[in-house]
Amino acid sequence: MSDSFLVAARIPMSREGFEAWLGTPVADVGVIENPAEMFDGWLWTGRRADTGWESVGGMTPREFFADRVEASAGGDCGVLLYRDGALEAYLFHLGYVRWSVHTALLMLAAAGEFKSEPEEDTVLFWAETGANLWPADATGWLSVLSVRKDGARFVATRDLTDVVAGLRPVESRFFELIERLAGEEEQDSDDFRPAAPRDPAFTDPSVLQGSAR
Repeated sequence: MSDSFLVAARIPMSREGFEAWLGTPVADVGVIENPAEMFDGWLWTGRRADTGWESVGGMTPREFFADRVEASAGGDCGVLLYRDGALEAYLFHLGYVRWSVHTALLMLAAAGEFKSEPEEDTVLFWAETGANLWPADATGWLSVLSVRKDGARFVATRDLTDVVAGLRPVESRFFELIERLAGEEEQDSDDFRPAAPRDPAFTDPSVLQGSAR
């Protein structure tokens, strides 16, 4: 199994909804109806996800994702944007650190309240050495989270054809970020803070608004 784990989603919403989502605290795992069933139906089916769902203590998505940007020199990085009428996320995790992965899932589940469309949207979790998306019909997906306006739950089956197609542009943006980071790492030092993750091309400026980052 890869050491590279990814969470990605595209959730249609208004710009006002995106801003409201960023600033609204997520209290705890209750935003997902069935967290322990995270892996049911996919590659790790039969495993339980009973741990790593500790309360985020009222943390807002803005706080969580700003902290991820700050920590990007340590390996975790990603794209979080409002683009073309939707929240777009493509989040790389170096290793399956449960609190970090599960909190990212909680934050995206909480976006349901701010969706602009009644249809369910989909958050993907998978592992891939190259950090790219799997084909829609691949057997390697780890879990699929279905996000509604009134809640979210992990689902055991889902046609991912349109989901994967919709995520291709943000996947491309993620690899642009990786290319930029590779160039910056040549300037490595003890206090290295890469500039690329703070670029509005990869992180919406509102994510860092009001922070010292």
